[in-house]
Amino acid sequence: MKIAVLNERAPGEARVAATPETVKKFIALGAELAVESGAGIAASIPDDQYTAMGVSVGDAAATVKGADIVLGVQGPDAALLAGVNPGAWVVAGLDPFAQRQRIDAYAAAGLEALAMEFMPRITRAQSMDILSSQSNLAGYKAVLEAANAYGRAFPMMMTAAGTISAAKVFVMGVGVAGLQAIATARRLGAQVSATDVRSATKEQIQSLGAKPVFVESVTGIEGEGAGGYATEMSEEYQKAQAELVSSHIAKQDIVITTALIPGRAAPRLVTDAQIATMKPGSVIYDLAVAQGGNVEGSVADQTVVKHGVKIIGYANTPTHLAADASALFARNLYNFLSAFWDKEACRPVLDEEIGDAVRLTQGGKVVHERLLG
Repeated sequence: MKIAVLNERAPGEARVAATPETVKKFIALGAELAVESGAGIAASIPDDQYTAMGVSVGDAAATVKGADIVLGVQGPDAALLAGVNPGAWVVAGLDPFAQRQRIDAYAAAGLEALAMEFMPRITRAQSMDILSSQSNLAGYKAVLEAANAYGRAFPMMMTAAGTISAAKVFVMGVGVAGLQAIATARRLGAQVSATDVRSATKEQIQSLGAKPVFVESVTGIEGEGAGGYATEMSEEYQKAQAELVSSHIAKQDIVITTALIPGRAAPRLVTDAQIATMKPGSVIYDLAVAQGGNVEGSVADQTVVKHGVKIIGYANTPTHLAADASALFARNLYNFLSAFWDKEACRPVLDEEIGDAVRLTQGGKVVHERLLG
């Protein structure tokens, strides 16, 4: 069983899909590991750290030749996988909806594509969940970037020259990223409030010492869909939420937006008219900018100034913490494959529940129901 790890080729991607820690564990399972030269450098892992673990380091063609599994942070182009064994697995964050042509190419090449972002949100799969591990870091980084762009201090400071008021931070969307954003802003000394369409998050917000901001006037609405993800809300709820947010957002110094609905464009949470009510010098960080953005006018990897408010957001926030993001991502991949490792066959054998959830292609065809329409 040969496992290959290629250099990530997506623009700006600094993460790597395997670390010295995880390659050592794979080798202990009986696998052979090959890593493309330079794959880990941007994540502070030089080639010699891989070779010290018994990994073969070489060019891309040598790395994938005879591979049974190819690990990636993002899906590699099918053309790079020409030398893999028939039916080889591609295990990565595959972005199936935006990269459908690539998925079709995997199918045409006879590869079995396994999308890690489709991992079901069940207890036994928590350690395999790349969305949670990467979102956690993204929420942290978003607050740091917003604090850096904000021209004032976060905590209240009492000095001989007078008192500086604490910054007011509003987090919109309380998933993994939002919860970490709340915790980070609180640690920096800000006054934090947060909102979400899922009523169950109210207690989570309060447990972190933040103020929940929720629509109370519209009853009988629950914004939680399958797997604990947020779902699209009714027009009535959206109108009520917009009115509530408009009155609240005008008083905020920092706004962090994190709302995503899997397989759809990011919901619009902050309009240009709402931005215009904020104080000059305020900052908005849009964590959903790569999926179209929660904020009107946000542009990936650019700082846009509208009405005196800075709107920022990285298309790929976790890559800006490449070393830690790689460590967590690599552990997610190892936890996934090792959980199904058959010692006699010396390879992973997936069960139906998780296998069917993540498998996009098999036997030359696209097989996942979410891609078949």
